[in-house]
Amino acid sequence: SPPEEVEDASEPTKRDRSHLENTLKLNEEKPADDVSGVLQRLRKIYHSSIKPLEHSYRYNELRQHEITDGEITSKPMVLFLGPWSVGKSSMINYLLGLDNTPYQLYTGAEPTTSEFTVIMHGPKLKTIEGIVMAADSARSFSPLEKFGQNFLEKLIGIEVPHKLLERVTFVDTPGIIENRKQQERGYPFNDVCQWFIDRADLIFVVFDPTKLDVGLELEMLFRQLKGRESQIRIILNKADSLATQELMRVYGALFWSLAPLINVTEPPRVYVSSFWPHDYHPDTHRDLFLKEEISLLEDLNQVIENRMENKIAFIRQHAIRVRIHALLVDRYLQTYKDKMTFFSDGELVFRDIVEDPDRFYIFKSILAKTNVSKFDLPNREAYKDFFGINPITSFKLLSQQCSYMGGCFLEKIEKAITRELPDLLGSIGLGKKPNVLSCDVTGCGETPKNRYRKP
Repeated sequence: SPPEEVEDASEPTKRDRSHLENTLKLNEEKPADDVSGVLQRLRKIYHSSIKPLEHSYRYNELRQHEITDGEITSKPMVLFLGPWSVGKSSMINYLLGLDNTPYQLYTGAEPTTSEFTVIMHGPKLKTIEGIVMAADSARSFSPLEKFGQNFLEKLIGIEVPHKLLERVTFVDTPGIIENRKQQERGYPFNDVCQWFIDRADLIFVVFDPTKLDVGLELEMLFRQLKGRESQIRIILNKADSLATQELMRVYGALFWSLAPLINVTEPPRVYVSSFWPHDYHPDTHRDLFLKEEISLLEDLNQVIENRMENKIAFIRQHAIRVRIHALLVDRYLQTYKDKMTFFSDGELVFRDIVEDPDRFYIFKSILAKTNVSKFDLPNREAYKDFFGINPITSFKLLSQQCSYMGGCFLEKIEKAITRELPDLLGSIGLGKKPNVLSCDVTGCGETPKNRYRKP
C-alpha cells in the first residue's frame, strides 16, 4: 500500500539512501563543468546556419518542431510513462527524498496524477501554473501553448531546491487508463506525449505486477516511442511484493506483452526493483533489487554527464532533417518550373506533381544527388498537406537563397552538419578525455554514440 495509508503506529523502516547519494554524486561539491561557452557556440551555429533555412522553407509547418533558445539551454529531461498507479510519482518522491515533506507528489492506489507535472530546480519550493510556464519564453516549455488552454490547465511546474534537479528535470505524466476514450481528456493526450517523448533524454516506462495488460492507449504510446529505443528503460516496480517464483512469471508475462511492441534486435533493458523509501519485504531478493536500482541510477548519471553530446547530436539531427526538407521543396519547385508553359494552369500542373512525386523522381533524385539516407526521408503524404497550406509559388529555389555577405543557406547548413557541429562535439570530448579523437578523425555517425562511462 502507498505511504499515506500506513497509519500503523509501527512506522515501516526506511531504506538507507547512501547508494543514491553516492551513485548520483549528490554530495560532491565539485563545480559543475562549465558548458556555457559550448552552449553559446551551439546557439550561434543554430541561429546563423540552420534557422534561416528552417524559416525560409517553413519546416515548422511540416514537423511542428521549432527549437527555442530555452530548448537549446535546457537540462536533460527524464520522462515517466506507464499505466495509472504503478508508482511513477512515488519513484520521483523517492529519488528526490521528498517523502513526508511539503514538496511530495500525491500518490495513492487510485489514479492520482491527472496532470503533466514538471519537477525542476528552483531556489525555493513553489508551484507554477502551466499558463505561466508556457508564457515564459526563457523556459523550454513555451511551444506547449499550441495544445490549447484545456491542456495548459493540466500542466503544472514544481520548483524544488534539490541538488539532482540542478542537473536534470523530471516529468511525471497522467497514468494510462485503458478503458477511457481520448476525447474525455479534453486535449490531445497522444500529441502532448509525443512532444515530451521527442525531447526526453531518458524515458522510464513503469509497470507493476498487477498492470501488465497492454491495451490500445499503451500500444499507441509504444508506436510513438519508435526510433527512441535507446532512450527507453522498462521498469517492473513493486517487485518485492511478490515471491520469487511469482516474480519470474510476472517478468516473463511483461516481456511477452512488450515483445510485439518493441521490434528491435536486442530486448529492452528491464529493471526489476521497488522504487520507494520503505525497506524491501523480508525474504525477497534485496541484493538483486538494490543492484538493479544502482544500475538504473548509473543510467541516469550517464545521461546527465553526456548532456552536451546529446544536445549537439539533437541539433545536428534537426539540421539534417531541415536540409532534406529544403532539398525536397527545391526539387518540387524546380519540377514545377520545368513543367510550366505559357498556357499551363499552374494549379493543375502542381497537383499532378504532388499526387505522384515518384513519376517525377522527386524523392529518388534527392537520394541520388546528396548524402541523404532513405531512412531520413519524410513521408510523401505529409507534403500533400504541407503544400495545401503553403503554395509552391511562395518559395524560392535554393540557388536564389544566397547573398553577397551572408553566403548561401544550403552551404551554411551543410557546413554546420559536416564540420561545425562535429568540431563542437570533438571539443567536448577532448575537454573530458585527452585521448578521445575529434570527429574529424573518427567521423561522427548520424547520432554520436555515448561513450559508456561507469561513475
